[in-house]
Amino acid sequence: MSQDREATPRERAVQGFERAFGRAPERLSRAPARVNLIGEHTDYNEGFAMPCAIDRDTVVAAAHRDDDVVEVLACDLPDEGGGAGDAMGADGARRSGGLGARGRFRIGDAADVSASPQWLRYVQGMVAVLREQGQAVRGATLSIAGNVPQGAGLSSSASLEMAIGHAFSALNGWTLPPTTMALAGQRAENVYAGCRCGVLDQLSSSLGVRGHALLMDCRSLEVRPIPMPEDIVVLVVDSKIQRGLVDSEYNLRRQQCEAAAKGLGVKALRDVDDGLWSRLGGQLDPVVRRRARHIISDSHRCAGLAEALSRGDFAAIGHLMRESHWSMRDDFEITVPAIDALAALMQDVIGEHGGARMTGGGFGGCVIALAPRAMVDEIRAAVERGYRSPDGRAAEVHVCAASDGAGVLA
Repeated sequence: MSQDREATPRERAVQGFERAFGRAPERLSRAPARVNLIGEHTDYNEGFAMPCAIDRDTVVAAAHRDDDVVEVLACDLPDEGGGAGDAMGADGARRSGGLGARGRFRIGDAADVSASPQWLRYVQGMVAVLREQGQAVRGATLSIAGNVPQGAGLSSSASLEMAIGHAFSALNGWTLPPTTMALAGQRAENVYAGCRCGVLDQLSSSLGVRGHALLMDCRSLEVRPIPMPEDIVVLVVDSKIQRGLVDSEYNLRRQQCEAAAKGLGVKALRDVDDGLWSRLGGQLDPVVRRRARHIISDSHRCAGLAEALSRGDFAAIGHLMRESHWSMRDDFEITVPAIDALAALMQDVIGEHGGARMTGGGFGGCVIALAPRAMVDEIRAAVERGYRSPDGRAAEVHVCAASDGAGVLA
């Protein structure tokens, strides 16, 4: 490997495996991160969303074991033990002599995550769910590495779940349909990792198509690839604002959406049409009405963005993304002033050549932009010059492209 090139996730996963376990891995799997281009918080309202998988991956190097133990090296996590060899940490993770954090569990005990560090619960959860589904899962040794920014709202957890699922699939000689694998990842995260997420993240990672966005029906789970213009890039700008209040505010937004659906007499906000909204929308509590208005309008914007992408209409792309950001800011109230300023700064540079909006659950995280490749340097320079987080940090700009979904590399 060249001395001036950073190692890829594949290289780091393999090198970590060989150094930690003294042999070569047998199989390699990968799964991408995702960004949501439009349709925020619509998934649990059974509406539409438009994510795309991106070329930032989690890679798992794997090999069989002769016992019923799963041993895992997390190359990207710090070795808090600091010594040579392995030692058991206070949080239940085994330390790996500078290689990363290391954990282990027995296959039959995978569902017991009570004493496990959070990162290991995703692995245990996938093993537990796959076994619930009746899949054969034998002991394994795993090394995990990735280049998905952590805590930036790009769903590193779903990427990890899908990569782990495909590693066990490859080792044990069975396959699952991509949607089934995605649902397994969602259940692992809901039940064993403790996050009440929808299935959008896992579906995006599982079903990504290179060069395409995904128009996703969150009720039927039907996913339709939408071609993106060849010269478009997905800019992901990490604001360096740690997302606060996400859990409590996320749950509150869900409750408000459920209250709106009940007040409108429908199963989910997906079912609200213009006539019903005109008749009954004004009877809702004002806050609940604003929450519902965001969900309904952002779900509708997905179809518009699909059309705009397909015909390469950058002005329409920008209009829809700006509307979506304003809706998140004013109706759903999940942005923060610094995020608003960052999105506006990027939009000012892009003009009619694309759009920028916050992406993710809210209260921090990332702003994304769809823009021509030729504008990347100008946008990056404007962000470097004109933005700092409230605690003074510069944003981090990632230039991404729509990626293929999860699978086995070797």
